[in-house]
Amino acid sequence: MSNLLELLGSIKAGDNTNVYEGDGTSVRSRGRGRDPRAAVEYDRRVAEVAGKLADVIEGKKHPYVLVQEAESTSDFPFLFGDVIDRSLLQAYAAWPSICQSIARRGRRRDFRIGKAFTVDGANSPLSQVQQGTEYPQDALTDGDFSYGVSKYGRALGFLWEAIVNDDLDALGQAPTLLAQAARYTEDRFFTELVVDVTGPDATFFASGHGNLASAPGPLTLDSLQVGIAAMQAQKDPQGNPIFTGQVRLMVPPALQVTANNIVHATQIYTAPGATSGQQVATANWAADAIADVVVNPWLPIVDTTKGNTAWYLFADPGIGRPAVEMGFLAGHEQPEVFMKAPDSVRVGGGVVGSLDGDFATDGVAYKVRHVLGGTLMDYRAAYANPGA
Repeated sequence: MSNLLELLGSIKAGDNTNVYEGDGTSVRSRGRGRDPRAAVEYDRRVAEVAGKLADVIEGKKHPYVLVQEAESTSDFPFLFGDVIDRSLLQAYAAWPSICQSIARRGRRRDFRIGKAFTVDGANSPLSQVQQGTEYPQDALTDGDFSYGVSKYGRALGFLWEAIVNDDLDALGQAPTLLAQAARYTEDRFFTELVVDVTGPDATFFASGHGNLASAPGPLTLDSLQVGIAAMQAQKDPQGNPIFTGQVRLMVPPALQVTANNIVHATQIYTAPGATSGQQVATANWAADAIADVVVNPWLPIVDTTKGNTAWYLFADPGIGRPAVEMGFLAGHEQPEVFMKAPDSVRVGGGVVGSLDGDFATDGVAYKVRHVLGGTLMDYRAAYANPGA
């Protein structure tokens, strides 16, 4: 609630530095055309509504007073929805994401199945060219991965009686809850690409791909070293080594402490020779090799067999070809909130407040929409160990 009040205060003060980042195209698109004067007026009206909502949440005004005062603000339903929309986007940006640190972010132009193209070739070491001879020719080979995006959403309604009796806590919490739902949708979708109910996805993680542990076992410094070595041993289709960058270690909550103890240890002790009885203390190499420990609570929920023991390595998604791509519909790449406009009028005339609800049930309705998809890409950029 404090985050919402802070956002409302910034909107009321006219500070839109953060609230417009990555804005959607739903309720906020109303009144914001090319005319800069219209944009200024729209901002002023949104600031007025933000001030009213903040007063109610802080207990300075009753919700029904808010409805009455709203009649003095034109287009109040859309302005009020804009405040909710901006609140959701800020909460969405602040909510931690699992897939963003592992998967590459892509864009789809429409809902049809589209292809993500890959190109190989021409990256082998250059050949020596003798004087007077032609340069040797090489060829590019292309491949593709196909996937589409789908629409996800939820409707959220409030009855007029509840708004009158409540202190607006429900509406105050709604943006955060909907933003959390959007993040959950992304991260569960990503997890279901990588694993299924029996463990790591068998078509992606396989011994023939060289990215599945040949001797599954618990997460230790030694098994982590084996996994990183397996990734570094991968070759591209031309036989060139693959640069993974700092890898991401993804673990379930049950392995969070173990993973952090391994990665963040300041020193490790090792025997310098196979027959030596002595040990030497050295800096922990895992701290440099692992960019981040990603704790994924969806692993044991999706993978009901090995979800608490399996662990995964992923190459840096910004280097080379990633293991996973998450795609979003162009122009709608973040969750959007929509508000149902009032469908009734007063017999004696006058504006119907948005919180008076619809004609049939006195209900106030919102919906959130999020469009996303994804696919597994290069198995060489990932490694799985099913665990003990």
